[in-house]
Amino acid sequence: MKFALNGALTIGTMDGANIEICEAVGRENMFVFGLTEPEVVQLKASGYNPRAVYEADPLLKRVIDLIRGGGVSPKEPGRFTDLMDGLLAHDPYLVLADFRAYLAAQDAVDLCFRDADAWARKSILNVARVGRFSSDRSVADYASAIWGIVAPADGRDTRQPR
Repeated sequence: MKFALNGALTIGTMDGANIEICEAVGRENMFVFGLTEPEVVQLKASGYNPRAVYEADPLLKRVIDLIRGGGVSPKEPGRFTDLMDGLLAHDPYLVLADFRAYLAAQDAVDLCFRDADAWARKSILNVARVGRFSSDRSVADYASAIWGIVAPADGRDTRQPR
């Protein structure tokens, strides 16, 4: 949210804050990828196996093996071995399942970035539409709804019962 307030374009899955950002700026002004919530539920229910995803995708396998083998940390070749082994054994956030979708989204980012006008338009719209995430609004909400020390700007009584 802080990045969006400064014009950064979001690339991410539709969870957490990204859902709220998408509602504010419009899906066309961010780069969404990955499984939907129903797809996540279905995949987990069917017995998601991250190692099987790794074994089935030659590019993913090359990337994981490169990281695991020290290709991105030559001075500390074992630095990411535990992380990669852990990901292959237990991938609760479905990182491997979303790998190909992420690559496609990154391609869309690259393409958009080459069009300076389109990139600027999306960036400006992000800044213009995410004002509800400002710290001023957040502190005002806490002051009225949680701390009960001020009335909200619209006059609603949002204080929590004590």
